[in-house]
Amino acid sequence: MKTGARTSETKELTRELARFCAGTKYEDIPSEAVDRAKYFAMDFIGVAARGSLEASTKTMYRFLREFCPVSKGGVIIGTKDRAPHHYAALANGTSSHSLEMDDVSNEASLHPGVAIFPAALAACEMAGKGPKRFIEAAVLGYEVMIRLGKALGPKAHYAQGFHPTGTCGAFGATIAAARVFGLTDAQTVDALGIAGSQAAGSMEFLAQGAWTKRMHPGWAAHNGIFASLLAKKGFKGPSTILEGRSGFLHAYSPSSNHETVVEDLGRTWAITRTSIKPHSCCRYMQGPIDGILSIMKENGLGSADIGEVTLGILKAGIPIVAVPASTKYAPKTVVDAQFSMPFGAAVAILFGEASLDQFRQARVDDPRVKEMMTRVRCVEDSRPEPLYPKQWPASGKVQTKRGQTFTAWVGYPRGDPENALSWDELTTKFERLTARVYTKDRARRIARETRKLEKVGNLATWSALLQKDR
Repeated sequence: MKTGARTSETKELTRELARFCAGTKYEDIPSEAVDRAKYFAMDFIGVAARGSLEASTKTMYRFLREFCPVSKGGVIIGTKDRAPHHYAALANGTSSHSLEMDDVSNEASLHPGVAIFPAALAACEMAGKGPKRFIEAAVLGYEVMIRLGKALGPKAHYAQGFHPTGTCGAFGATIAAARVFGLTDAQTVDALGIAGSQAAGSMEFLAQGAWTKRMHPGWAAHNGIFASLLAKKGFKGPSTILEGRSGFLHAYSPSSNHETVVEDLGRTWAITRTSIKPHSCCRYMQGPIDGILSIMKENGLGSADIGEVTLGILKAGIPIVAVPASTKYAPKTVVDAQFSMPFGAAVAILFGEASLDQFRQARVDDPRVKEMMTRVRCVEDSRPEPLYPKQWPASGKVQTKRGQTFTAWVGYPRGDPENALSWDELTTKFERLTARVYTKDRARRIARETRKLEKVGNLATWSALLQKDR
């Protein structure tokens, strides 16, 4: 079992990670991490199944059907289709990220499940591996992806124009696939080196509400399988892809912290510090929405009572969900709305929730929502900054038309490990998400078997359940 790694002056970060991941077995993983792997797997299946109905996802499916029509291969969740395994990973990563309801690592400011699970699932189907290997792959993929996101520094990485789910996701997905395929230490190093030339994801989608962000984790999963298979065949990648002068940490961030990559490796597990999203929008919007909903409920307020709302936003979130005002106060597409704090606040006030039902084009075009958005102010709140990124607090203030003032402070948004959704609450989210894709019996069977996944005899039989049954 791996008992830990050096935490300072580590010169060979790539090799250190590769050795750890290639040598860690299911028995080495603590029960809490195993439980979270199954927990997040169910969340991933839910968002992937419901995401299969989105226009952006259907466009990807049409491309795959024309480009590589097959009747065998990897399962495409929520459909009756299959595709070559690396393309199934692409499809599932794209669908699962389309709703903005996928899991989040606060400290790394990225979405691990939508890059890791598509790669782990497709690789296991391809290699005929069982559920314990799937869990190993997921836990280790989360570990690497999140550690790299933290090491880059979320603020700095975003400021460079990168989307960490795509960039760090390529490495995490590679580790997941490498673990499934049984790569050696040296082959895993090569696979990471290859992944480094595929780590991509631009934040420019925000400028026009484009679909490209939704593709980032799918492409990372696709590339992770590609990198691992190529390395297994003997293709060589740079062994210093993380720490080298032109490597990932230097090239993608001006203020990366190399020590973070291996600090307490094998003693702490990143998957246990990952959050769930209850609202269908950017993570930077979740805390403020929690605050609004709390104020409204606790004080018996209705939308007609609202005069002005002031929301305190983390500095890193301001350019993502609050500015420019021309976009955030006048969203044109659902993608725009998913990254508009004024929109998220408006629907929460008007409809008492910011669920998937609210993030649709009819709401974007709704005059009531547009009017309510004019009453919302977004300001940078300096108080949470010392706590970020380990904690993402938010503040809210509601002034009523009668002159009353109510405030809220959200230390841990709903879904954070400190304010987690229970298994039962997660199951409710899953059943709501999948109601248009699976029958009730199928949804309940998936939830039941995923919760005890390590005991499932045949992973291929389980994965076949993830296809549409209507």
